[in-house]
Amino acid sequence: MSSKPRSSSSSRTDARPGRLLPWLALAFLIIVLDQITKILIVQRFQLGDGQVITGFFNLVRLHNTGAAFSFLAQASGWQRWFFIGLGFAASAMFIWMLRSHAEQRLFAFSVAMLLGGALGNVIDRAWHGHVIDFLQFHWDFLAPMFPGGYFPSFNLADCALTAGAIGLILDELLRVRRS
Repeated sequence: MSSKPRSSSSSRTDARPGRLLPWLALAFLIIVLDQITKILIVQRFQLGDGQVITGFFNLVRLHNTGAAFSFLAQASGWQRWFFIGLGFAASAMFIWMLRSHAEQRLFAFSVAMLLGGALGNVIDRAWHGHVIDFLQFHWDFLAPMFPGGYFPSFNLADCALTAGAIGLILDELLRVRRS
């Protein structure tokens, strides 16, 4: 009994659900944790309210209609739809990247973090019209760069985006070092 030979068209872009599922599950976990924390903040704080946790960390409730560091926050409202579209486009690219490279652990972990972070903030923009930020750090040494030394507030989706970006840089550095 002969078996059919594997087609040469089967390539790295052949997404077997078992390879992709753990990374999609990680992205989903990021989204769920991000949304739960934002719901808790909205329930507990009014806009602009905060609670001092340590000498350098506060929980606050702030709304950001812009992007990172409130980029375009003062625009007339078009940025909401622009960032939603950009988030969906980036998410489609991230899923394609995961399908193509699911076996590369650091790369796939990083892309899954980017996917979860991007969609966490897209959900906010679609649901609220802004992103809910609540983590606020402040140190005196930041004062020359940020008013009062307060780093711009952020959320768990932003943490995932940052971790994903750092992971991609590390993955690339390790790839170059191996070659």
